[in-house]
Amino acid sequence: MKNTRWWLIRHAPVPNPGNMIYGRSDPAADTGDSDALAALAARLPPQAVWVTSHLRRTRQTAAALRLPGSDMALVERALAEQDFGRWEGLSHDAVAELHPEEARRFWSAPATEAPPDGESFAAVMERVAGAVARLTDLYAGRDVVAVIHGGSIRAALALALDLTPQAALRLAVAPLSLSRIDHYANEGDGFWSVAAMNALGTFPGSGR
Repeated sequence: MKNTRWWLIRHAPVPNPGNMIYGRSDPAADTGDSDALAALAARLPPQAVWVTSHLRRTRQTAAALRLPGSDMALVERALAEQDFGRWEGLSHDAVAELHPEEARRFWSAPATEAPPDGESFAAVMERVAGAVARLTDLYAGRDVVAVIHGGSIRAALALALDLTPQAALRLAVAPLSLSRIDHYANEGDGFWSVAAMNALGTFPGSGR
């Protein structure tokens, strides 16, 4: 039986004083918390396959961890954050003011509705599941360190836990947190287990 271990890391915090929606936008991350990065790096396996999305904040975080392979990470666009379309770069208040009908429709069913010219979370789950399945087959039996996004980590956890899109949106994923899902394969059959969720990450207001 082959055990493929996915180490899912959400990128470092993004300074965002205006509380803007930045899903597929490309702001920089703040990688100045050396203690948090060192604690996270100490938990990661050697000789892993490293993967990031194409967005800068994931590549910056992988580089800041400074482990072998992090500077040669595979770039997988299918593991990027949710695309919020025309709402990118706007605050939630601005969205409610400029797009009131679309905002009401979206918030009535955020798992299945998409922002204008964006994508739904259900669509995020579908593309992430495809990428995880493909990379799990390609690197069967290996450790895969994926430095990605809150939305794509929710989607990967949903795959392992067999959650609906609605249920998956209840999962909170902290910056610089570590979650792990394991895939076990035996003669074509396979199943997932969850080994960790939100290890090491600090949530706003936690006092840590």
